[in-house]
Amino acid sequence: MRATAELATADRRHLWHPFTQQEAWCTEEPPVVIDHAEGTNLYDTDGNAYIDGVSSLWCNVHGHRHPAIDAAVCSQLGRVAHSTMLGLSHEPAIELAERLLSISPPGLTRVFYSDSGSTSVEVALKMAYQWWVQRGERGRTGFICLENAYHGDTLGAVSVGGIDTFHSLYRPLLFDTWQSPAGDAERLAELLRRHGDSVAAVLLEPLVQGAAGMLMQPPGYLRRVRELCDEHGVLLICDEVATGFGRTGRMFACEHEAVSPDLLCVGKGLTGGYLPLAATLTSERIYEGFLGRPDELRTFFHGHTYTGNPLACAAGIATLELFEREQTLELLQPKIELLARTLAHRIAILPAVAEVRQRGFMVGIELLCEDPAAGLGHQVALAARRRGAIIRPLGDVVVLMPPLSISEADLARLVAITASSIAEVAVGHLRAAA
Repeated sequence: MRATAELATADRRHLWHPFTQQEAWCTEEPPVVIDHAEGTNLYDTDGNAYIDGVSSLWCNVHGHRHPAIDAAVCSQLGRVAHSTMLGLSHEPAIELAERLLSISPPGLTRVFYSDSGSTSVEVALKMAYQWWVQRGERGRTGFICLENAYHGDTLGAVSVGGIDTFHSLYRPLLFDTWQSPAGDAERLAELLRRHGDSVAAVLLEPLVQGAAGMLMQPPGYLRRVRELCDEHGVLLICDEVATGFGRTGRMFACEHEAVSPDLLCVGKGLTGGYLPLAATLTSERIYEGFLGRPDELRTFFHGHTYTGNPLACAAGIATLELFEREQTLELLQPKIELLARTLAHRIAILPAVAEVRQRGFMVGIELLCEDPAAGLGHQVALAARRRGAIIRPLGDVVVLMPPLSISEADLARLVAITASSIAEVAVGHLRAAA
């Protein structure tokens, strides 16, 4: 094994990391190079252990190196690692689609695979627009999305995003949308009254806006959005890339308010965090809008080289089987309650904390900070790393989103580490200000 210092030097010489200011990465941050993982722990090349407090960017569900998922991927590797789905099919893609639809909101009957959350949203946007065109309504070119929305980093997904830090630079490249404040059903109703004939779909992250800093929507809002879409005859797209697969306490966030969207975007936890795979689920009505003779050109002209990759589908099948076999959602409920109690007792009381927001296993801890340039959230993440936990902030919002399989003891320890790290950084910040 190469030494950590040698690997860090090579990293800084050759790699470009996502959402990372490379100058600071290369000059200020102590390197952490992950070597292996086990359960809900990550281990670096120096042998240090860290609780995976953000599920390796919100995608790990059942823990790292789960024997059942490992075995499923290895078994599929002995058959075929990849085969295109353009004009061909294979059993893992078929079986995963069956399983996925069996647990999804009622009325969803078709699965279109892609390779990331961003692309699942791109697929949904293009499907919605083309569906209206093929019904003879070419004027429905607009989308309504929420303020502070995040749906990915490809240009279509950025167009329907609303976080200036991530998106404002690219505005000249994007198509226009109408934005509605999250939770404000009256504003959405007004936009639909004024522009409904030009709207292809309303798009939202149900219940929780993740990348916005874990912003919560009020009870009943999602149900009201569905009703407004029905009243005005527009499609509803729900982006459950972050909220899906148990993150809010149920398999999908839509279930909390008994909502079935016309198109549902999923990714991240679909394979348990093992391999890239995403999907856009649709109703039969949407699917039938693309049927026709070859010369009618009603085909959905979209695809990816790795669409429905067999290895990823095998991991997805094993992941969904584990939800049932290990009673993941049932066992999650007491851990959600434990998380709420420890957040209240250890973190909400800290003077440096403005607000704690929680829905299931999605937590945002907003820090009090008058100077965003101070980077308090990042400092808390570094302090937590020194104590043995990996967390990643969204600005000055500290995010906790551990694997669903985390033990109660490690969950309590993760909160304790976070509390100590916030307290340390707050004291240091006050001293610096003084």
